[in-house]
Amino acid sequence: MRTWLITGGAGFIGSNFVWMAARQELASLVVLDSLTYAGNIANIRDLVETGEITFVRGDICDSETLVELFGRYEFDRVVHFAAESHVDRSILGPDAFIRTNVEGTYKLLEAARSAWADAGDGKLFVHVSTDEVYGSLGPDEPAFTESSRYKPNSPYAASKAAADHLARAWFRTYGLPVVVTNCSNNFGAWQFPEKLIPLIILNAVDGRELPVYGDGQHRRDWLHVEDHCEALLLVIQGGKPGETYAIGGENERPNLEIVRQVCTAVDGLLGQAPGTAAKLIRHVKDRPGHDRRYAINPAKMRSELGWRPRRNFDNSLRDVVQWYLDHREWAEAIRSGEYKEFYDRQYGGR
Repeated sequence: MRTWLITGGAGFIGSNFVWMAARQELASLVVLDSLTYAGNIANIRDLVETGEITFVRGDICDSETLVELFGRYEFDRVVHFAAESHVDRSILGPDAFIRTNVEGTYKLLEAARSAWADAGDGKLFVHVSTDEVYGSLGPDEPAFTESSRYKPNSPYAASKAAADHLARAWFRTYGLPVVVTNCSNNFGAWQFPEKLIPLIILNAVDGRELPVYGDGQHRRDWLHVEDHCEALLLVIQGGKPGETYAIGGENERPNLEIVRQVCTAVDGLLGQAPGTAAKLIRHVKDRPGHDRRYAINPAKMRSELGWRPRRNFDNSLRDVVQWYLDHREWAEAIRSGEYKEFYDRQYGGR
């Protein structure tokens, strides 16, 4: 049976991917996660306790751990989710982003290169990245494609751009079988509450202010996390080493519209009068270097791998709101302590 190494598999996208891959029984899954603030073992605990996956707590920057894992298992695939991923945090403290996203990716590429040196064909390293590496689009510019120029504008985006370049260089220089995927904004279950949609859901339920940066007209291309995971499975099975694949939802919306839709869903699910949650919206000072617009053209995914997003955004958004209502205990455990300190630091003075 094939064996896959999933880094960052206790995070948001990683845990959704682990659940999907485990349910399809595509391979024996080894999850490596350091369980920092955004990595939560609760996301995959059931799979660990039933023995459906193997969990290893470890840091991708720790070469000894990586060498030991590659020596113990004959990995056919590495699916690299592990990353610091929040722009606001990267502005407040970029060090962790450079360490994990750049140094960690380098260490992982080197571990795979060493382990696979004489392995022959059949291996693949999937580096999961973001559309933010391409910078900001103007209102009438075409959506990003695999050939778009890199123009990162935040420490987070710059660190992911550096990781993308390392992945490409390890393919070109060393022949490591690497593919890079760049996705648009994900939403769905298990997303850390500092991200826009879960932040607004949980604040609205609690009757707290709903912070919206600037005029709220920053546009994002929204992709359901399960659509993203299905795309990644196709890349894992049919992607060509050296290629880049852009994965987008083709669903551009301004942030303020998303916030209002969440408010409407919360009102309906809680039985509140229409407009109750929307009264909590507060426009706050914009963050530095805030990209105005992202959009991805996934034409290559359609033509080469037969993928397209399947989930309707409006219906899925309501389902996601219901998921957070049903998982308040999970959310509250996360929102205490370190997250509360971050939230107060990020929004308290705006």
